[in-house]
Amino acid sequence: MKKWICCCLIMVSGCQSFGSLEQERKPSEPPAQVEQTAPSSEIKEQEELVLEERFWNQIEVQNGVKVIVNPDNVLALVNKEQQLPADYKPTDLVIPNVPFTFKETNVEKRHMRAEAAKALEAMFVAAKNQQIILYAVSGYRSYERQQQLFASEVQRLGGEKAVVAVAMPGKSEHQTGLAMDITSPSVQYAITPAFGETAEGKWVAQHAHEFGFIIRYPKGKEHITKYQYEPWHLRYVGVKAAKVIYEKQITLEEYFQIVKKI
Repeated sequence: MKKWICCCLIMVSGCQSFGSLEQERKPSEPPAQVEQTAPSSEIKEQEELVLEERFWNQIEVQNGVKVIVNPDNVLALVNKEQQLPADYKPTDLVIPNVPFTFKETNVEKRHMRAEAAKALEAMFVAAKNQQIILYAVSGYRSYERQQQLFASEVQRLGGEKAVVAVAMPGKSEHQTGLAMDITSPSVQYAITPAFGETAEGKWVAQHAHEFGFIIRYPKGKEHITKYQYEPWHLRYVGVKAAKVIYEKQITLEEYFQIVKKI
């Protein structure tokens, strides 16, 4: 009788051990599936970071200066090293239907290129729907107007400080017609770094890319842009590029370093 009980115990124990082996083997299958999907997601990301040749600057050196000869490019990289032709003026300038901080109507700073103006209107509407009130301050600016502003800033601050606060003529994004300075009542309609700390400034920083805009001169990137932090300065680059720049928290200069020309 005792021998029969021992046999039964051995059989039961054997079944439990076999079942444990089966359970240990099953979890080994999912890692294989993860390894199969990872490369495809990496390839997808690489495929997204390509940019057609037409969106890259075409540069000619004129009198020792790098001049952008395709300034109508919506992704034109305008900075201290590459400038626009002195006579460049966009042909599709319009006045966006948004509130401005001034009453004058027949002034160039009300204008933007049509594509950028439409995007700005959409952004202002979306902001207002969330009780975020924004005002436009300054859009398109001609080469001649930039000359006046820069000279005035040099006189006020001195040359060394002026060059990090105001672009030299030809090197201002405002001349592209793709930039707009904005503000809000919470900072008394001023152009100030404090705008970035307001509810309006934070909303813009988080949502501008959804409409194709970027904060062109972000905080912590002054060594790259060569300009001070400007939370008010929006630059239109299109939704695709703006999304990458926002998600990677990079500048337009850095964007061109990571995209591949095709």
